[in-house]
Amino acid sequence: MARIALTWLAEPGNRTVWAMTRNDGAPATLDRLLSGDNPDPALRAAVLARTGSADPRRLAEAALRRAKRLGARVVIPADAEWPRRVEELSTLELDSGGRISHDTRPPLCLWVRGGRLLDESFHRSVAVVGARAATGYGNHVTTDIAYGLAEQGWSVVSGGAFGIDAAAHRAALAAGGLTVAVLACGVDRPYPVGNTALFERIADAGLLISEWPPGSDPLRHRFLIRNRVIAAATVGTVVVEAAARSGAVQTMGRVLALRRKAMVVPGPITSAMSVGCHRLLRADPAARLVTNLQQVLEEVGSIGEYYADSPRGRVHDRDTLDEESALVLEAVPRRGVASPDQLAATAGLSLRTVLRRLSLLEMAALVVRRDGGIALPPRARPPGR
Repeated sequence: MARIALTWLAEPGNRTVWAMTRNDGAPATLDRLLSGDNPDPALRAAVLARTGSADPRRLAEAALRRAKRLGARVVIPADAEWPRRVEELSTLELDSGGRISHDTRPPLCLWVRGGRLLDESFHRSVAVVGARAATGYGNHVTTDIAYGLAEQGWSVVSGGAFGIDAAAHRAALAAGGLTVAVLACGVDRPYPVGNTALFERIADAGLLISEWPPGSDPLRHRFLIRNRVIAAATVGTVVVEAAARSGAVQTMGRVLALRRKAMVVPGPITSAMSVGCHRLLRADPAARLVTNLQQVLEEVGSIGEYYADSPRGRVHDRDTLDEESALVLEAVPRRGVASPDQLAATAGLSLRTVLRRLSLLEMAALVVRRDGGIALPPRARPPGR
């Protein structure tokens, strides 16, 4: 109850509230804040403003009753299903200024809607995030990666927004896998409203989670606060598309600071939706370029669990030839025939070497003897011609 009230009095991640709770416990911290006993002037002002409109303890009781009707629950660090990775936020320090970058401490509690256990859902999880105004390219890549991750038994985590987030959730559901939506509002507030049906499917098959009590509004700054949980709770994060000013880029800043796997999908250099991705790749060597599911799996899996083959073109028979055989084959004219003496002159090899290599090339069906000379074999014609 005290943790719920504290989350209402101060936005999640507040450094002072978290430190006081860690040292004195949540009930004592709540008493101190309500009495004005805290060292942060901004926090004192926020508490005074909010307690002037409502009683935080009664609000906490009302939130629990509302959650019970909804079928949701509140999880705190003392519970067995608490996702332990988020505790690493206690050491997160960011260079950028501003309250949101300063107050990045772990959640005091998490509201959960869905039947899956929170810790198990995040144990093998990858976040897939990106632009709301996603392009067809971004949706295609996201679907391939998220579907494949779900097939391989990885939970797909995202923020429930339009665009890349929604594509990631839908792909995981289509694969019969587990997906988690980390919200910036109450778990009973579908936002955006256009994704209401998607949120219901996620609640049935996966999890909806939030730091804010049921009924909380999706205020703009809460999306930026929420992003630190996505970064901390997962093994790694894939950014598919991101504009120059993007919440996905801000999420990746936290991923890199926490030393999680930071993966970025490149896009067309002419696309405004890939500017943020390319900036991330240029700015930080720890950001890994990925272009397909196999490369993502290689990054997040255990050593030797997955292996991504290097892309290469179609293999030709001549690729396996030794250097001398390749020189002889290259000397054979594209049209007509040539004598062994002519081939030796063109290839710069002795006649004896050319004769020996021609026997090997003939056995491999790369050359044929015709009209008293050596020629290339006729090209295979398509059936029916």
